[in-house]
Amino acid sequence: MEMIIEAQGLQKDFRIAKRRPGLFGGLRSVVDPEVRMVSAVRDLSLQVQCGEMIGLVGPNGAGKSTTIKMLTGILTPSSGEVRVAGLVPIRQRRELTSRIGVVFGQRTQLWWDLPLIDSLRLLRHLYRIPEARHRENLKQLRAMLDLDEFIDTPVRQLSLGQRMRGDLTAALLHEPELLYLDEPTIGLDVVAKARIREFLLSLNTQRGTTVLITTHDMDDIETLCPRMVIIDHGCKLYDGTVKDIQARFGGERILVAVLDAAEMARMATLSRSEDGLPVLPDLPEGVRLIKLDGPQLELGFRREAIPAHELISWLGACYALRDVTFQEPDIEDVIRRIYEKNLLLGDIGVAV
Repeated sequence: MEMIIEAQGLQKDFRIAKRRPGLFGGLRSVVDPEVRMVSAVRDLSLQVQCGEMIGLVGPNGAGKSTTIKMLTGILTPSSGEVRVAGLVPIRQRRELTSRIGVVFGQRTQLWWDLPLIDSLRLLRHLYRIPEARHRENLKQLRAMLDLDEFIDTPVRQLSLGQRMRGDLTAALLHEPELLYLDEPTIGLDVVAKARIREFLLSLNTQRGTTVLITTHDMDDIETLCPRMVIIDHGCKLYDGTVKDIQARFGGERILVAVLDAAEMARMATLSRSEDGLPVLPDLPEGVRLIKLDGPQLELGFRREAIPAHELISWLGACYALRDVTFQEPDIEDVIRRIYEKNLLLGDIGVAV
């Protein structure tokens, strides 16, 4: 498939000036400061296919926003090569603007004191969108994002969720091929987050828009992004599917079984462990009973200890079951484990 983002060996260094102490503890020198170089992004390579939804994940200061700014042409890379939609961002920024959309969660491109509709009309002239095309796109986005209830309200009076929907509309009026979202759900309540996620999935499915998201909200990643890139201290640690990293670093899975009513009497006859849970006879190695709550039984197990289908077979042979489901490890816990254990590039294995 065609690549919309191609970055190779991206590096971004910043010069940090620190004033030196003066003589006898006096004034610090501003004439001869101490200068050191800090690498915000180091040797980062990234390829994104048209139509992908990809999450860029990392702690504060990892280099996520710096990467986005190099991909949009706001910052010039110190070294490396990058092309977006076939264009070099820093040299062809004007042409690139018409092919990308950008939303920064803590900033807005709307006019603060104007009604939202006026901002959206002004953007037609900034992007030089033909009137008929602008009218049709605005009609579709008003419906998809349910803007009519507040479209005549000044932007400064909008709630955070309403403003974010307005910013998404502003970024998509010119039908960009690629949408960058930097913390798009930051500060939003649960309902507003769900609405934004539903819209982004619809946008990707119906229009084929490529979406690159940087976020601290792991629910965004699990809901929206089949692929995830983890960076830390400017370096890429992982590039692959969310499912793969859950499988390799997710720790325990949980099997939730609903027992038949007849099995409850049997459970009452079993001996109990120190924590009050029944001791299940012949429990496979690597499997532990987490909870028994009424007819619901929860078993924790690791993938390497026993395959899921074997555990289900054992459970079905021993107990009468009404239902069986699985709970996967939370991706936020997975990422936390990676950082806490200081896993390196070689430990995770970067998928290129």
